[in-house]
Amino acid sequence: MIKNICCIGAGYVGGPTMAVIANKSPEIKVHVVDLNAQRIADWNSDDFSKLPIYEPGLDEIVKATRGRNLFFSTNVDQAIQQADAIFISVNTPTKTYGVGKGMAADLKYIELCARQIAAVATTDKIVIEKSTLPVRTAEAIQNILKNTGNGVNFEVLSNPEFLAEGTAVSDLMNPDRVLIGGNETVAGKKAIQALVDVYANWVPTENILTTNVWSSELSKLTANAFLAQRVSSVNALSELCEHTGADINEVSRAIGTDSRIGPKFLKASVGFGGSCFQKDILNLVYIAKSYGLTEVADYWEQVIIMNDHQKRRFAANIVKTLYNTVSGRDFAMLGWAFKKDTNDTRESAAIYVCDELLNERANIRVYDPKVSKSKVFTDLEYLSTRSNQENEDLVTVVTDPYKACKNSHAIAVMTRVG
Repeated sequence: MIKNICCIGAGYVGGPTMAVIANKSPEIKVHVVDLNAQRIADWNSDDFSKLPIYEPGLDEIVKATRGRNLFFSTNVDQAIQQADAIFISVNTPTKTYGVGKGMAADLKYIELCARQIAAVATTDKIVIEKSTLPVRTAEAIQNILKNTGNGVNFEVLSNPEFLAEGTAVSDLMNPDRVLIGGNETVAGKKAIQALVDVYANWVPTENILTTNVWSSELSKLTANAFLAQRVSSVNALSELCEHTGADINEVSRAIGTDSRIGPKFLKASVGFGGSCFQKDILNLVYIAKSYGLTEVADYWEQVIIMNDHQKRRFAANIVKTLYNTVSGRDFAMLGWAFKKDTNDTRESAAIYVCDELLNERANIRVYDPKVSKSKVFTDLEYLSTRSNQENEDLVTVVTDPYKACKNSHAIAVMTRVG
C-alpha cells in the first residue's frame, strides 16, 4: 500500500498531477521536490494567483491541500527516503547534441534521477515513469537502480500522462483512461496493483488500463502522434481549400460528423505547439529509424514538416496580403501561449510567426494576459538570429488588447479563444 509519494519535478506535469492525487487521496502524503528553488518558492507562495503554472482550477486545489498532505520542497533526498512510490516527472527535451541530435529524447535528467534514487534509497521503492520516454527506457532505469543501489528492491512502472494543457485539472479529475505498465512478474503485478489502488480513489476501475511496461511507454508517443497527425491533416486541407474555393470550416464540419472520424482536432490553425507533440513525434521518428523502419519514420516526420510549413505559410500570407512589404508597419499579435488557458509558450506558433515578421522589419505589439514580457523576449532570443536589442526595438509587449490593436495594419489571432 502506498502511503507516501515523492514526485521529482515540479513542472507542468508533476505539479498538477500531484495536487490532484493529494486532493483525492487525503490519506496519502505527497511531496513534490525540485532543485529549482524559485519554482518551489512559487508553489509555496501565499498568493495563489502566482503559482508557476496556470491551469483553471489548480489554485483552488493547491490551496485546499498544501500543508495538509501536499508539500513542495527542494529536499530531494529526504523525500526519496520517506517515499513508498517515486514519480519521475522531469524534462525530456529533444537532444541538441551527439547521436540522435534533433530527434531523440535527451534522457540525462532521467538518468540523474535514477542515480540519485539508487544512492539514497535504503528501503524498497516503486519507481514510476511519468515523463514521456522512449520505448524501453524503463529497462535502463531498472539497470541503474539495480547496479548502483544499496541492495534494496526497485520495481519500475510506466504511468504516462495524457493531459491537455488548459484542461489539465479536469483531465486529471475525470480521465479518459489511466495507463499503468509494469513487469509481468509477481513483484511487478503487486506494484501495478498498488498504483491502481491510488487512482481507484476517484477513477472508475474500468478506466484504469494495465499493460506491460513497453506497451505503456509506446502508447504515450502514439497518442500524441495521432493527435498531431489530425492537426497537420486539416491544415494541409486548409491550403487546398484556399486554392479551390472550398471552406475549411465547412469541410471540417462535414467530415467530423462521421462517427468513425469525430470532430475533435479538426480545426484549421497556425499549427500545433506545446512541449509534447513535436518532441514526441521526433522521438517516434528516431526510434523507427534506429530499427531501420525508413517508411514508418518518413510517414510520421511528414506531420512535423506540414506543421512547420503551416507556420511559415501563415506569416507569408500576411506579407503577401500587405503587398509584400511590412517593414515599419504595425501589427497586433493576440496570444503568445501555444493554446488558450495556459501560460506555456513552448513551441508556440506565435513565436515562429513573429520571428518571420521581424525578419521583414515589422513592428509588433504582443498581448497575452498569462505570459510575461520577459518570457516573450526570452522566446525570441532562443529562436532568432537577431540581437536582443533588435528584438526590443521592434517588439512591444502590452497589457491591453485594445492598445495592441489600435492603428495596427493587421491583427494576428495566435491563441484560440473559443
